[in-house]
Amino acid sequence: MKNYSVAPNRDASVWIVKLEDVAPVEEYAAKDEAIAKAEEMAKNDNPSKLSILDKYHHVVEERTY
Repeated sequence: MKNYSVAPNRDASVWIVKLEDVAPVEEYAAKDEAIAKAEEMAKNDNPSKLSILDKYHHVVEERTY
């Protein structure tokens, strides 16, 4: 199962989509845009899990595809 995550950078100026918590795959200015792209990537690579993190990098939501 692949693990995708969406989290803000340190100053929350961009939202980062990562695969397997390695190097960033994409960066987005808006949280909703980052979540939509990560969701699309996860759905196309199922089975997979998407974790959405807050500014403290705590998981606030998890979705499985």
